[in-house]
Amino acid sequence: MSWGTSTVKGKYIHMRCIAHILNLVVQDGLKQCDSSVKRVREAVRYVRSSPARLKKFRDLAEWNGIEHKSSLCLDVPTRWNSTYLMLQSAIIYEKVFESLEESDTTYKADLSDAVPTFLDWESVKSLVEILKCFYDMTIRISGSLYVTSNTFFSEISDLYCLLNGMVEAGGSVQLMGENMKAKFEKYWGDIDKMNLMIFFANILDPRDKLEYMAAQMNHMYGEAKGKPYYEKVIAALKELFNDYAASTPVSTPASTPVSTPTDFSQSTVGRPQHLLKSQIKKQRLETGGMKKTELEIYLAEAILEEETSFDILRWWKLNAERFPILSKIARDVLAIPISTVASESAFSTSGRVLDPFRSSLTPKIVEALVCTQDWLRLSNTPLSIEENLEELERFEQEIGTDGGSGTGRSGGSTLATIPLAWKMKNNRKRLGTLGRLGSRNLEIQYFFGM
Repeated sequence: MSWGTSTVKGKYIHMRCIAHILNLVVQDGLKQCDSSVKRVREAVRYVRSSPARLKKFRDLAEWNGIEHKSSLCLDVPTRWNSTYLMLQSAIIYEKVFESLEESDTTYKADLSDAVPTFLDWESVKSLVEILKCFYDMTIRISGSLYVTSNTFFSEISDLYCLLNGMVEAGGSVQLMGENMKAKFEKYWGDIDKMNLMIFFANILDPRDKLEYMAAQMNHMYGEAKGKPYYEKVIAALKELFNDYAASTPVSTPASTPVSTPTDFSQSTVGRPQHLLKSQIKKQRLETGGMKKTELEIYLAEAILEEETSFDILRWWKLNAERFPILSKIARDVLAIPISTVASESAFSTSGRVLDPFRSSLTPKIVEALVCTQDWLRLSNTPLSIEENLEELERFEQEIGTDGGSGTGRSGGSTLATIPLAWKMKNNRKRLGTLGRLGSRNLEIQYFFGM
């Protein structure tokens, strides 16, 4: 506020991360299927605990005629999306796990009562179908190459419909839905606890505007609350527009003198003057009776048709002359990320380079490793929030399981980084100023470090 850019006195500073709230919602639902998930997790952990067991599992998969690119992966229990990927890959090999139970006495002895049963597999299958909707939503909201703020309210509305469907389904799914819905309402059940930028961004999408918002609010909050909430959003948007308008110098074209009965020098020969009409028009302009704001003009226009190739930032750029104030609001509002996944991934890069077992790298080497990894990646490659399991599987087959005799470390993280070492070897010219650090040194660090 001391800078003179209040944006309505700083009321919209705090925006909750939709991915974090979605994570909390799903975690509450997973508690209902905790026992089945634990049994499948223990089975996967047993197979991946040694190269010999993994090789035997692959042989059984081949014997059962199951050929699939996906590899078994172990999840992080606090990250439900990794649990989804683990269960999704494990379901494919259900018959293989049954064969392993019959042919491997150690498997049954080690797991004891934790061996997945038929009911466990059925429970996990239904869980995966539910989690897929949430997983797809997580991928959409975690995008780093496109605008996401205009989809926030739509994603919340879709999530509400999904949870309602779960509650109405009955059985164990109903219990999951009720737990999830309780967490949903804690964060998004009251509009007074939500940042109104969620709604402003949706209105600034020319494909939506106010076309569906009233119906969505009535569906989510009921008509008794939905209508006041809707009116509150409209009033707040007008307040935001007036705040921007007050700080934006308006460039008006030079006014043309209005002809009056005594102003005959300005008259045009052969054209009727309509003196009374000119006087009435001038009076209305002075009182503001005929003037519409940019916001009113924008909302009065018809919405655009849905197109997959639609670029919302380009649309506002092309229409900046028509809506100079609104385009500035759109520039600021649409730039708001609705998820911190991309930024957290960037900050966690150093944690993947430096760990408790390798913490003596110099700052220059760390900078070289991080920068070179980024340079080798294509500029238009979207952020990948999951490990490339297929690539890891291929390198394990080629290098890590020769004869099933693995000594020392299992080599999971090391094997996945071997391609980077070869890329470094074939791309020394791309290092540029980093060449003084020694390309061979970088190759070694990449081979063992990233």
